[in-house]
Amino acid sequence: MTNEANKWTLTLSAALMLTLLYFVASGRQGSWPFGSPVIGADQWHSVKTVFVSLFLEALPFMLLGVLVSSVLQSFVSEAALARLIPRNPLLGVLCACLLGIVLPVCECGMIPVVRRLLRKGMPAYIGTTYILAAPIVNPVTVLATFSAFRAAPEMALYRTALGFAAAAAVGLLLYRFSGKTAYPLRADTGSHPHAGSHHLADSHPHVRSHLHPGSHHQAASAHAHRASRRAPSSRFLSFCSHAADEFFEMGKFLMLGAFLTALIQTFVSREELLALGGGVFGSHLLMMGYAYVISLCSTSDAFVAASFNGVFPASALLAFLVYGPMVDFKNTLMLLSAFKARFVLNLLLLATAAVLALSLLAGWWLRNAAS
Repeated sequence: MTNEANKWTLTLSAALMLTLLYFVASGRQGSWPFGSPVIGADQWHSVKTVFVSLFLEALPFMLLGVLVSSVLQSFVSEAALARLIPRNPLLGVLCACLLGIVLPVCECGMIPVVRRLLRKGMPAYIGTTYILAAPIVNPVTVLATFSAFRAAPEMALYRTALGFAAAAAVGLLLYRFSGKTAYPLRADTGSHPHAGSHHLADSHPHVRSHLHPGSHHQAASAHAHRASRRAPSSRFLSFCSHAADEFFEMGKFLMLGAFLTALIQTFVSREELLALGGGVFGSHLLMMGYAYVISLCSTSDAFVAASFNGVFPASALLAFLVYGPMVDFKNTLMLLSAFKARFVLNLLLLATAAVLALSLLAGWWLRNAAS
């Protein structure tokens, strides 16, 4: 019953959002039954422009994430995944951070990939570390940051190092306090890995507690036997079906997040935000909040950060460059579509604390190095 209510709520929200988008795109806000006396045509045009740019910017990366997720679902077994995951937690976190170099998916494509990996049995702390680190350490982001800060190319190195350290810190904290047995996916996001993660549980004792006792061995064996007998055409059809379902499921939240972000960017001016930033601590919080609100892709946010060069200290710009790709408003909605709300809240708090503390520490180090 709860799942049906959630589906109806999401459907009605999407319908309302599409109605608003129709009026915004057509410029017919004046014909609304309730009117819009305080919102001008220029503002609606800005909402439309920002929404379209955000959506089109994120769409290819989300599609890439969906395709990777579908490949994992259809062609990668739990046993193969178990062989790839290090048993040592520290080594697992470090490998998750470096995985972004090998699999450079933008933050918009992270959610479907990691959700599939968690369903296959990957420990939650490793998957979460990958979500946080990959958008920052991937080569495309590094090159974009270097291009934006040509006068200070070291910012690209600082950003990568700070993002790596913050993601690793959050991953280790999750392992320390809840990572051994945590299963953070929502109950209505698909099949639980209990039925197909027997081999992974054997290889990783800290995942074994996810599995129900009793008949899970027979279920896993039957599942593996059926999967091994599937013809290539059947696997391809499964790949296409999963990709379509995943795309439309995640696409709804991407549209909603992009639209709400467009409203925030339009009606909350940059000058109002700048007025809030005072002092070193305040400037860091302000830039992190600004990164969360505007929800830019990690391959383009460096150019926005460069526009604040000389206005805020370099460490505050680093906080902006690291925090935004990890958690932003648009991504939070997508996280909530796949993960439990409590887990998302804990992740937000841990990421905020880690980025704030490490960026302040980086600022102290940069000031001492310059003096």
